[in-house]
Order: sequence, then structure tokens, then C-alpha cells
Amino acid sequence: MAWLYLGELPDAVAIGDRVRLDGDEARHAVHVARARVGERLAIGDGAGRVALGIVTGVADAELRLEVEELRIEPVPNPELWLVQALAKGDRDELAIQAATELGASGIVPWAAERSVTRWEGPKAAKAHARWAAIVREAAKQAIRSRVPVVAPLARLGDLARMPGAVLVLEPTASASISSVDLPTEGRIALVVGPEGGVTPRELDALSAVGAVPVRLGPEVLRTSTAGPAALTALNLRLGRW
Repeated sequence: MAWLYLGELPDAVAIGDRVRLDGDEARHAVHVARARVGERLAIGDGAGRVALGIVTGVADAELRLEVEELRIEPVPNPELWLVQALAKGDRDELAIQAATELGASGIVPWAAERSVTRWEGPKAAKAHARWAAIVREAAKQAIRSRVPVVAPLARLGDLARMPGAVLVLEPTASASISSVDLPTEGRIALVVGPEGGVTPRELDALSAVGAVPVRLGPEVLRTSTAGPAALTALNLRLGRW
């Protein structure tokens, strides 16, 4: 795929139409990527619709594209979601950035019992917006046609009601991520705890509703690397890599 920029795509766009990219995306295309008239680029809406074509005009914060091809990228099945516990510093942000680049369809911020960082009051909306921005930029970097969903902040009860299969990363689990049964459709959610891990109470509550504790290997990974490592393992098991 040509380099993908995210913008507005009219519902009725057709081959031969001219579409416009403006704002920060167009400014990046023109001033950073040096897009020029005659080059082939792609514009996506972040939800799987992509228009590929030839650049017909550029300005300071505007780019025009004549559509030569339209694509609708399918939703992966099963979808892989990362439930990432809030963590100190930028460790949770590093995790969601890598998870996006590795193909996660959705991100769930989780206020775990051992989370030191808290999203409360006005900070909550600002923190959620920052995660959404990180995910969007990572999707652009990975040239993904679908920007992962960033769900609202979840607590233990919300995790217990999540649809699909739930795998809880737990170093002491008897089952390994390479051996546990995986569904062939729907959703697989990977739950990653904060520094200090998932508490016994949380593990019991999730296990009681069908979640499966799994281990990655003999090493104990940081909260910033556990989720991406697990996504890598699942991508291999699902034949996506």
C-alpha cells in the first residue's frame, strides 16, 4: 500500500473522484513527506476504507487526490484486544503504541488494584485523549487502515463482562500462551497487569467468569513489554505473520 494518511472520505466517493486531505495530515504530507503532484498516495478514514490515487494538487495545508482504486480492508477475525493496566511513567503508553503497531484492534485502559497511576476527575478525559492520540499516530506509522478503538476506562467488573475469550497474563499460570485453545472468530482480549501484576482477587474474579490465566515464558516481563510480546505470539499462532 502507498503511504496512508487519515482524513475524511465521502460515503459516495467513486473511482475518478477527487478527494481532499487538509489540516495536520495534509501539512505532514506536503512538508514532511514531500508529497508532489503525480505521486501515488492513499487516504483512509481509519475505519477500513481506503482511496488510492494520484496527487493532483498540493498547497500549504491541503492535498488533492484523484481516486484510482477503492479498498475496504476487512476486520481481522478474531480481533485481538489489549487490556492494559494503568502504569507508572510512560510504560502503559509504550505498551499501547507497540500493540497498535502489532495489529491490536482495540485498547482498554484498566484501573487495576495495583495501578499507581489513577485517571480521576479532569485528568481522566485528558489521559484518555492522550492514549487515543498515541494509538492514532502508531496506526499511521504502521500504515494501518483501521485505527484501534480506545475504550473507556475499565474496572474489574467491566473486564468480567467483556465479550469473547479473555487471556490473563500471569507468570505463575500452568498454561502457556502457545498451548491454550484459541477461538477462530470473535475477540481475544489479553489482560496485562501493572507493576506488581494482577492481584489474586482480580485473578479469581476473572477466572470465575471464564478467563484463562496464561504465562509467556520463564521470564517476568515489564508491563510495557508483556502485552506486545503476547500479541506477537498470537499473531504467529493465528498465521498472520
